[in-house]
Amino acid sequence: MGDPALSRRGFLAASAAAGLGMTALAACGGDSDGGSSGTTTIEWWNISTTEPTKGVWAALARKFEAQNPKVKIKIVQLENDAYKSKMTALTSSGKLPDIFHTWGGGVLKQQVDAGLVEDLTDSTKPWGDALLPVAREPYLIDDKVYGIPFDIGMIGFWYNKALFEKAGISAPPTTWTGFLDAVRKLKSAKVTPLALAGKEKWPGMYYWAYLAMRTAGADALQKAYVDKDFTGAPFVEAGEHLDELVGLQPFQKGYLGAAYSSPTGQAASVGNGKAAMELMGQWAPVVQADAGKGLGKDLGFFPFPAVEGGKGALTEVFGGGGGHALRRGAPQAAVDFLKFFASEATDLELVKKTGILPVVPAAENAIADPNIKAVQEQLKKATGFQLYLDQAYAPAVGQEVNDSVAALIAGSKSPEQVGQSITRTAKEEQ
Repeated sequence: MGDPALSRRGFLAASAAAGLGMTALAACGGDSDGGSSGTTTIEWWNISTTEPTKGVWAALARKFEAQNPKVKIKIVQLENDAYKSKMTALTSSGKLPDIFHTWGGGVLKQQVDAGLVEDLTDSTKPWGDALLPVAREPYLIDDKVYGIPFDIGMIGFWYNKALFEKAGISAPPTTWTGFLDAVRKLKSAKVTPLALAGKEKWPGMYYWAYLAMRTAGADALQKAYVDKDFTGAPFVEAGEHLDELVGLQPFQKGYLGAAYSSPTGQAASVGNGKAAMELMGQWAPVVQADAGKGLGKDLGFFPFPAVEGGKGALTEVFGGGGGHALRRGAPQAAVDFLKFFASEATDLELVKKTGILPVVPAAENAIADPNIKAVQEQLKKATGFQLYLDQAYAPAVGQEVNDSVAALIAGSKSPEQVGQSITRTAKEEQ
């Protein structure tokens, strides 16, 4: 996983890249002692920047404050990439927010190895242990609990049924060959097949990761990380399949500079009916409706297709969820907030108002959206699960995956060079 003791030079470089001054870094951690007022201020960093989630989460914070008059929740909400950059700087500084968003995996482990994250194993029993096991898995490190999930899900294709019908596509494709045929049919019907946020890189990584899972099998991705070798034939083949897709010119105009959730970005392109599909997580319908108009009953979902001859199964899924971790030494009020957020009442509200998949078993019956139910059914049938690569791996390796795949999509790296670059970074991360 690399040396968790990050250098001062690395910290300063990360701070500059993230646009953080020392004042912003010093502000983290809240007012744990409460000061003369007797009020404990908890700083909560999250990535819920789109509606309705942004408003729902703010209302939940106010509800918690009403139940706990001596606690104040200070919310800091940042877009995905900005959040990752700033958290890199904060990790380097050695001071994290009281409560912060985490995807678990290698990034969380690096923070844990640096001694920055609170061990929640004892303080969250028994309510934490009652959450869905698959949702808890990314936050378990050496059999200890370092995060509490609030969401779980998977990446798959969200598509416009009306545009599929226009192109003469009667059913979602189940094979990669069938998928490429669907892309060709959409182009022939003058429909943009896919929307992609090329500017942000992580959405493009989903394609390569899933193709690698389908060609090599889910277990092979973890083995490649442990062995520090992504140059094998199945990984090159994954890049070749993605290169073939890119060669069809399936994405919207200006995709290399497009963001994900902006009014002209990936989600809006699908939500406004200007592109037929996007490869995205279970949050996609909410963001499509916030950034664009939303598709309503025209929106459908299907899992990533199987690759003919590959070792991976259609039932092996790629994805993850969201969770919260605490800085080491966070006040008890922060643990109380995690318990509040993981309660059945809160989970029911999140399911009904924001469309997430529940982590509290009793909230499952609240799922009403047929597409979210479809995601849940795929998860239930899953025979393998792979966390997002930019979270499963150490930060430098995850970033290289994103960067190299983005370069492949842009035409500046070959499939072989993608595997070589990721391997080189993995070996350097000693």
